Amino acid sequence: MIHKLKPKSEFSRNVLTLMTGTTIAQSISIAISPILTRIYTPEDFGVFALYMSIASIIAVMATGRYELAIMLPKKDEDAINIVVLSIVISFFVSFISFLTVFIFNLQITNFLGNPEISNWLYLIPITVLLTGIYQSLNYWSNRKKKYKRLATNKVIQSATTSSGNLGMGFFGYGNSGLILGGVFGQSIATLILGSIVYRKDKSHMKNIYKLKILALLKKYIDLPKINLPHAFLNVLSSNFPIILINYFFQNVATGFYSLANRVLLSPMNIVTGSYGQVFFQKISKLASSHNKSKEEIVFVKGTISKLLVYSFPIFFAFFVFSPQIFSIIFGESWKISGEYAQVLVPMLYVRFTGSIVSSIVIVYNKQKKALIIEIVNTFIRVCSLVIGGLMDNILLGLILFSISSTLITSYRLFWYIDIVKKERSVI
Repeated sequence: MIHKLKPKSEFSRNVLTLMTGTTIAQSISIAISPILTRIYTPEDFGVFALYMSIASIIAVMATGRYELAIMLPKKDEDAINIVVLSIVISFFVSFISFLTVFIFNLQITNFLGNPEISNWLYLIPITVLLTGIYQSLNYWSNRKKKYKRLATNKVIQSATTSSGNLGMGFFGYGNSGLILGGVFGQSIATLILGSIVYRKDKSHMKNIYKLKILALLKKYIDLPKINLPHAFLNVLSSNFPIILINYFFQNVATGFYSLANRVLLSPMNIVTGSYGQVFFQKISKLASSHNKSKEEIVFVKGTISKLLVYSFPIFFAFFVFSPQIFSIIFGESWKISGEYAQVLVPMLYVRFTGSIVSSIVIVYNKQKKALIIEIVNTFIRVCSLVIGGLMDNILLGLILFSISSTLITSYRLFWYIDIVKKERSVI
């Protein structure tokens, strides 16, 4: 009976494997959130959110986006050389970020308008390096379809991070506990994944050559030239709300916003992270096939339709009941986070589907137009929040931010379908 319930297709089995690990990992994070909101203040969450936003913006440059190329070559010999290339670039970017923090710490702190972040800026190069290494190993494991490996590692990272957050929180370390707990969990997860890849896949490492790395750097040069600016703007527009809210409304409002984001994104990430990785692997394989088939467009349209339909009831429930949910679970003092979450739900509803299928841009090399769209998106989102800041009305800023993001992401979904349609008609 249990055997009959198992997914029949390899795609579904892979999604289920990754989703199981992600669900457990995110469940740990969600489960401790009501405890964290009672041992950390909104101000603590505000400083932590600011740190993570800055780290995320820099980390998107960690590998020059070459980690995406790991999925593309037909030969593993090429892919393993790209892994090395990505990791080498990560060390370089981390070193540059350290020099920048060391030389311009005071200026950066003054620009952010938050003295509490000053000392934590020195940890950002470590976070950037760990992110680059982890992403490179993650894409290699995805290429090799080692989904159990990835699922287990997600659980380990969540468990170690949560343990660090709780332990340091109980001893009264304030925002230190949130930041150091995150770095601790990321370090353990990267170390374990690295050791597994080395033990299981070290036979491929005999094929690593300097000239091969340089040749592949040149072959996939569009990734740092075109995709990197696009990805940078995407992450910037996603994380800039934290920086702007901190600038206009200080740590408390930043803390409320960060919890709203954390609670909404945690369950989203259960699906987007897992489904997105397997979708990338599947669409890469279909696109590289020379068979004249409509399988690609059927797969893409079916994926988008199912995601929009199946996710609607959950997002609708959050839209209606967010203030009450936050008050009950996290305490009455966090009700404002629920009001922020209510405003963000429409944006996150379409973003949920868009983020899963966004790898279409990489697979079909449509990065130039994607960059233009992201420039417009970033500009409008920043303007929305600045308007709210200048009028001293954070809810107005968030409403404008959510509406503009919803419209642009909706356009992207139609564009993704059009990309695949045109590619099939060319063959």
